[in-house]
Amino acid sequence: MKEHMNYTLLCDFYELTMGNGYFQTRDYAQQICYFDIFFRNVPDEGGFAIAAGLEQVIDYVERLQFDEEDIAYLRSKGCFCEGFLDYLRHFKFTGDIWAVPEGTPIFPREPFLTVRAPAIEAQFIETFLLLTLNHQSLIATKTNRIVRAADGRPVSEFGSRRAQGPDAAILGARASYIAGCAGTACTLADEVYGTPAGGTMAHSWVQMFPDEYTAFKTYCQLYPHSATLLVDTYNVLKSGVPNAIRAFQEVLLPQGITDCAIRLDSGDLTYLSRKARKMLDAAGLTQCKIVASNSLDEYIIRDLLLQGAKIDSFGVGERLITSKSEPVFGGVYKLAAIEDKEGRIIPKIKISANPGKMTNPGFKKVYRLFDNETGKAFADLITLWDEIVDDSRPMELFDPDATWKRSTFTNFTAKELLVPIFQGGKRVYDSPSIEEMRTWCAQQIDLLWDEVKRFENPHNYYVDLSQKLWDLKQSLLTREGK
Repeated sequence: MKEHMNYTLLCDFYELTMGNGYFQTRDYAQQICYFDIFFRNVPDEGGFAIAAGLEQVIDYVERLQFDEEDIAYLRSKGCFCEGFLDYLRHFKFTGDIWAVPEGTPIFPREPFLTVRAPAIEAQFIETFLLLTLNHQSLIATKTNRIVRAADGRPVSEFGSRRAQGPDAAILGARASYIAGCAGTACTLADEVYGTPAGGTMAHSWVQMFPDEYTAFKTYCQLYPHSATLLVDTYNVLKSGVPNAIRAFQEVLLPQGITDCAIRLDSGDLTYLSRKARKMLDAAGLTQCKIVASNSLDEYIIRDLLLQGAKIDSFGVGERLITSKSEPVFGGVYKLAAIEDKEGRIIPKIKISANPGKMTNPGFKKVYRLFDNETGKAFADLITLWDEIVDDSRPMELFDPDATWKRSTFTNFTAKELLVPIFQGGKRVYDSPSIEEMRTWCAQQIDLLWDEVKRFENPHNYYVDLSQKLWDLKQSLLTREGK
């Protein structure tokens, strides 16, 4: 077993067999290719997704190298030529990458990352890019649904123990913070990424002491400025809340401390929170907060609040960190174009019996169009790379799936979404801080219409093709379909 794990060989084996094949057919070894990453459907049938994971992609690309142990392993497989193995000894990424910043809302079928690189390099990084962007975009998308359901109340990520492995816990906590969580229970995520870690106590703390009151009193004495007491170990209303009130009154109030909380982790959260609120208020603890957890998601949180639950914040675990309702993001990595020896871009298209799996050809850009009167985004436009959207002139947009639906827009602003990340193998992008990503995410979601943000039957946000790109696609469909 390798003493020092690295992710260089975290790739599908066929990336290497294809690379070996390209290497031995010299015309293809240095063939410049363009690959797009995009997705086809928003998880949970939502109106939009959120891009996340770019910082880990950047780190991976910068660190790529094969050590002698990797080379020896590949030689043992018996299917790689020595020339290719020697090539891998000196392997590094030399291409270009463009991507949308983390926290940006994204929509089906539009590229949110594009790679331009020699074929071997472009193919080799596919697996890691997809697994990273798929995972974090999935968790960020689910998180934001939950955060929006909480309607301004803080949501903390509590899911580490239910995540599919350490990386899923740590990077899931990172993605959840970008998308709006107030913090996480994952300590390592805080140390590594700065996602604020916090927590209260387990039921075992309460059970460890001779009685519930002693457990609560001891905790308040130890942590007077962050006392959140778990009140459902025995009986919430008969013992839990009364003992919490007593501990607060005897330990915290004499010190002038009124910032405290109780946590409900089972039972009818609406009923219990309303009863607990009355008990706390009657005891003069009007500033005491009520935290709720227990297999929550956006639908349960929404219903609790509609029913009048007196809950101030939420802890959400398994249904967030695993995106339990739809645990696959579905991003794909598809060839869109190649370059000939003269540098001309030759578009490529994938045709499928399933129309939803056909790709958009060519080297492309994505514009987001904003209404100047409202400031809201009303459509995205995919164009070929050499097209420039002139937002000083009227623009006609059409639905790519129903081309007779056409509208002309004026008084709008067009902004490019994809920004350069690597050029010629050199990083040219400075990743913002996680706090800046979080702020950006909130700002960009605020630019979407509320209709797009509905949980059920959201408004279909249009992702349109430029006329030039549409014509190119139709010509390739006609030619390749013969």
